[in-house]
Amino acid sequence: MPRIVTVGAAQLGPIARAESRAQVVSRLVALMRQAKEAGCDVVVYPELALTTFFPRWYMEDQCEIDSFFEREMPSAETAPLFALAKELGIGFHLGYAELVQGGTRTRRFNTAILVDKSGAIVGKYRKVHLPGHAEHEPHRAFQHLEKRYFEVGDLGFPVWRSFGGIVGMCICNDRRWPETYRVMGLQGVELVLLGYNTPLHNPPDPGHDALGLHHNTLVMQAGAYQNGTWVVGVAKAGLEEGVMHIGQSQIISPSGETVAMCSTLGDELAVARCDLDRTVPYKSTVFNFARHRRPEHYQLISTRVGAIPPAD
Repeated sequence: MPRIVTVGAAQLGPIARAESRAQVVSRLVALMRQAKEAGCDVVVYPELALTTFFPRWYMEDQCEIDSFFEREMPSAETAPLFALAKELGIGFHLGYAELVQGGTRTRRFNTAILVDKSGAIVGKYRKVHLPGHAEHEPHRAFQHLEKRYFEVGDLGFPVWRSFGGIVGMCICNDRRWPETYRVMGLQGVELVLLGYNTPLHNPPDPGHDALGLHHNTLVMQAGAYQNGTWVVGVAKAGLEEGVMHIGQSQIISPSGETVAMCSTLGDELAVARCDLDRTVPYKSTVFNFARHRRPEHYQLISTRVGAIPPAD
């Protein structure tokens, strides 16, 4: 009997800097209701879904910086989302900025959580591959200061048994690194949920701009196929505080094919019925890791490559 999980990729349009948590949550609630009407089991929201993408600004006032972070989850502002999930019997994935106070040390992470149909948090992931820079670079059209505002995630790439399968999470730039998918793939992941806020313009190398949409799809499709897993990538899209972000939120099958995609740069829901058993032919044949993968030879190969003398 097929294991069907109906997934809603809940893309968000721009969030203004002045927009309140309550205003944003009302948009998330509306998308959750749409997802329920569409028969979804789980709805997936983007990275940093509760605020504008604040790392685009250089800030020195720690109080101002911390105003973008959540100190608890659920919070008073996000409680309606959890309550509605429980009422409707639908799960969700949510990205946000997490502030953790432990003793005399305060830590800050770019975080995502997985919430089940009872409204309970069953998984947490903290972003590992932080892009951008740590110091003010005023020559840029806009900043990308994730390395200034976040620590590298300390939870690894775990997976959870939920929604009748094995679910993993990652965030934005993580999707560009094959290790992200492979670590979860080695744990049998069947459904990877991820959110992103990706600007169309790449200040360090504008030559990439025309390829942004291609690269977005490429890395997620490759991760899906090479690990025999569904991948759900969800954007915060559109012109946000003067910076254009790509959309292309999509649901990708274990074959690497995109089966549903958003077509706008605003709040929009893309839906697909994901049969988790479609992962089996890939995991048991071409990507049967136990049978075909040879990690014992990788160091040998890298050593040989490193030993090649430079060209004359």
